[in-house]
Amino acid sequence: MSEDDGDTPLARDLVGGLEKGLKVIEAFDQERSRLSIAEVAQATGLTRAAARRYLITLTHLGYMRHENKLFSLTPAVLRLGQSYLHSARLPRIAQPALYRLAYSLGEAASVGVLDHDQLVCVAAVSAGRLVSATLQPGTRVPAYCTANGRMLLAFLPQADIERFLAQAVPEQITQHTIVDKERLALEIARARAQGYALVDQELELGLRTIAVPLRNFRGEVVASMNVSVHAGRLPAEQLVEHCLPALIKTQVELGAML
Repeated sequence: MSEDDGDTPLARDLVGGLEKGLKVIEAFDQERSRLSIAEVAQATGLTRAAARRYLITLTHLGYMRHENKLFSLTPAVLRLGQSYLHSARLPRIAQPALYRLAYSLGEAASVGVLDHDQLVCVAAVSAGRLVSATLQPGTRVPAYCTANGRMLLAFLPQADIERFLAQAVPEQITQHTIVDKERLALEIARARAQGYALVDQELELGLRTIAVPLRNFRGEVVASMNVSVHAGRLPAEQLVEHCLPALIKTQVELGAML
């Protein structure tokens, strides 16, 4: 980065090849697990020749495999995510507290952070109950229809919330998913006002979730923590009474360490 501005690097200081290589990796997801050179070029904005070189390089490094003119990611890519989970302070601090929270309630608990318009799970404990496959470290889900995501959106600067709502294209994932932007704005405001977010089966049928923000020692919201229950075990009206006190206790505990 430039010496004059620690936040905005100069163009000459950026490595374009690394940026493009990461875009190639990011082109692969659940819906696009196997791609051709042409499809990677289209997804990344690279030329076919450039996409081919990046794919060959990533294959040589072990991050890709090539079969029948299609490329796919290998498990080696997980090293990138594991590097964060093993080195970042938040997952290491949160995991023991999540364990105590989850087992005290007999439910699943997780911590997530925002990545643009998505919620990324960075720590999770299931307490012996697999409530949802989305409650695993490294999973990414839309922020607008999750309790952790909505809680984090609530503490963004107002201009950022308005920008998010203007650009969002909410998808009707279940019949409970809130897709009306005005109602979504009200739910985000409600989460900020009451200090917790409650989402009832908007991401997944049968999944009810309540979340609280996690603040660092400066009072900044750096993550969100939730408890998720199966709808068949706990009615929505009892979720706050049953889970919120334990969430707040763990919130205070983590706030002293972050």
